[in-house]
Parts: sequence; C-alpha cells; structure tokens
Amino acid sequence: MRHLNSIARLSRTASERKALLNNLTTEFFRHGKIKTTLAKAKAMVRLVDKLITFAKRGDLHARRIVLTYVKDAVIGKKLFEIIAPRFQTHPGGYTRIIKIGTRMGDAASMAVIELVE
Repeated sequence: MRHLNSIARLSRTASERKALLNNLTTEFFRHGKIKTTLAKAKAMVRLVDKLITFAKRGDLHARRIVLTYVKDAVIGKKLFEIIAPRFQTHPGGYTRIIKIGTRMGDAASMAVIELVE
C-alpha cells in the first residue's frame, strides 16, 4: 500500500511528468537557476538533489543513472566535473527556492530555484 507516499502529479500523466522534470532539470544544470511555478520547483528539487548526490559518488554506475535523467552528455559532464565537486562536503540541501510572486496571466505562484553557494 502506498499510504502517505504522495508525489506532485502536476496535472500530467506519468510519462509527461517524467519528461517535464527531466527537461527542467537539464535546463537547471545548464543555466544554474531557473524560473518556474512553485509546484514544479518543489517537485524538481527532489530530483536535482538526488542527481547531485549521485554525481558526488562519481563512479560509473552513478554516471549511468544521472545520464538517464539528464539527456545532454555535455550537461552530465558539467554536473560531474564542476557542480558535484563544489558540494563534496555538503550532506544535502544543494538548492534553494525563492518565491517571486504570482504570474500575470493566471496568478500562478512563481519561484526561482538556484544552487546554494
């Protein structure tokens, strides 16, 4: 039974949600910060933290797992060689979510997610 095991469904099917989070994560690692809705940011933080933790391990298995989520090999290399060494001493909490108000068109709560320095 999956009592109390909730995930952010984001009004999408499982495959659409996976594709959305993979694309958001890839662009996040490319740019270092990304602006999105608060619900998407909260869902993305879990995946980003897991991928950085895998990248800190640095072995072949971790590299293969990360590259199943981050489809761009250049971004995967950046994650292993630039981002992961910065957080080698951190046990977790690699990202921060900053609320920036609501979107003009539909009043959705917006947020900026960025790496903690």
